Amino acid sequence: MKILQLITQSIRFPLFKIQKYLTKRQFFMLSSVLVGLSSGAAALILKTSVHYIHLLLSTHYVSLLNNLIYLLAPLFGILITSLIVRYVFKRKLGRGISNILYEIAQKSSFVAKDKIYSHILTSSITVGFGGSAGLESPIVVTGSAIGSNFGRIYILTYKERTVLLAAGAAAGIAAVFNAPIAGVMFALEILLPEIIATEMIAVIIAAVSGALMSKIILREDILFFFQLQEHFDFHNLPFYIGLGIILGFISLYYSKTTLKIEGLLGKYKPQVVKRALIGGTIVGVLSFLFPPLFGEGYSSIKLLANGNPEALLNDSIFESMNGNEFFLLFFIGLIMMIKVFATSFTLSAGGNGGNFAPTLFVGAFAGFLYSKLWNLINGITLPISNFTLVGMSGVLSGVMHAPLTAIFLIAEITGGYELMIPLMIVSSLSFVISRHFEPYSMDTKKLAQKGLIFTENKDQNILTQIKISNLIDTDVLTLHPENRLGKLVYLVRNNNKSIFAIVAANGDFKGVVTLDRIRDMMFNEALYEKTTMKDIMKIPRKVINIEDNMQTVLRKFDQCNEWTLPVIEGKRFVGFISKSKIHVEYRAQLIEQTGVYE
Repeated sequence: MKILQLITQSIRFPLFKIQKYLTKRQFFMLSSVLVGLSSGAAALILKTSVHYIHLLLSTHYVSLLNNLIYLLAPLFGILITSLIVRYVFKRKLGRGISNILYEIAQKSSFVAKDKIYSHILTSSITVGFGGSAGLESPIVVTGSAIGSNFGRIYILTYKERTVLLAAGAAAGIAAVFNAPIAGVMFALEILLPEIIATEMIAVIIAAVSGALMSKIILREDILFFFQLQEHFDFHNLPFYIGLGIILGFISLYYSKTTLKIEGLLGKYKPQVVKRALIGGTIVGVLSFLFPPLFGEGYSSIKLLANGNPEALLNDSIFESMNGNEFFLLFFIGLIMMIKVFATSFTLSAGGNGGNFAPTLFVGAFAGFLYSKLWNLINGITLPISNFTLVGMSGVLSGVMHAPLTAIFLIAEITGGYELMIPLMIVSSLSFVISRHFEPYSMDTKKLAQKGLIFTENKDQNILTQIKISNLIDTDVLTLHPENRLGKLVYLVRNNNKSIFAIVAANGDFKGVVTLDRIRDMMFNEALYEKTTMKDIMKIPRKVINIEDNMQTVLRKFDQCNEWTLPVIEGKRFVGFISKSKIHVEYRAQLIEQTGVYE
């Protein structure tokens, strides 16, 4: 850790000097290059670490255990990861893309420093030891943390910090796939709800920088790359349409199954070891029975796309069935359906990883199976490799709700745009069907429903940034229900308040009294001692709970047609919120989110 701090210090001070001699825009563009290179380097470290852990597990020393490595290694990796998260990072890992979206919306794009390295460490252990998950989500979090902290160190604005956060994520995706356009599309579709030309240039520069790191350093056997074996034939368009529809429903199956398994293991969340043992054992058993589920699964996808599906049976207990085509298709279909269980139990049990690679895995297996089954019919010959590749884009698009990312990712990793038309058809159909039944992606559903992350609704995004705690007026005057009117009149004469809270001795909120309500009574001194607050107070039609989000607050204001409402915590009175203060804060956030660079 001290070495990392020394490196940071050695870079920081020269950049502070450079910052003085550059315009704001020039320094911002330089920042995007540095963030891109740093995120690309982090992605390469993570990919290389997992690659060499796999190599270690496949040495002749370990291979003496034969298939037992598939059973034991995932359990070991998930357990170690869970303990590291619990005792080293104090359960503050913040897994997944949804966590970054939350920090953009709720924490002004400030990402904790330890996320620069925590996800590299934990995900390399989880996936390296065979956890059935992907590395792209940890790479996104790491790149986002690099961009965010760069913006924090050099005191950039919220808008600039958010763009650098997205640029870091884009660079990570670009590096791991050597696909800069896919990295840019990922950042624009998922992390940045709105974009202007200057911001897009910064994201592009970072993505290119990350991809350049990958191109120079990563060996080809580590990269996820394919060579197209057949050209696109427009006569197959009806079959691609059918694939897109099927993948839309497979995407729904993937999302709903994942959420159910998360809920199933969620009750064991406080019991770190027990949860890891349960989930790790299930993943180990599945990997033992179906070795292609071990790790990210990219090698299995390559086997399918390169026309060598029989190799999937190698090292499995079903290896003797090699040569039986119908059993092989059954085996592939079963793996396609079970992959979501292996991934969900890996992550829900405490492992660190993501669903990006697993969606590509499921899509590839679905595309292969779909085309292979059609080819069993006399007179139909579909290009199985092309359908395998296009299938990846369909499930990625449907699960992540990111069709552009899916389209350009597969286009780039196949070395061209030969499959652009079927990619667009399959990704779009899958996305439309998935979104019809599930308005939010699997990763963002819970937070989006609570109004805690940005969505396509511009006004809602701004409201998401507004914190109720910043709007509460606690400089208020309170009275007890038994207090007399005379005391209230005295307070009115000596203050400029127009609304008063009526609060019990234990702090519980009882009601309010407004100046309009007592205006006529103030001039009748005979009522000063006869009338109590209990007699004249009114109970508001709506009160605001301190846990309410801003959308709920505005809805309550509209329902009761009031200008000021009380805020309570439980039953205890906290203060008042006024519409005028909300309007002022809304304007401030609007300027901050849509401001242009000087």
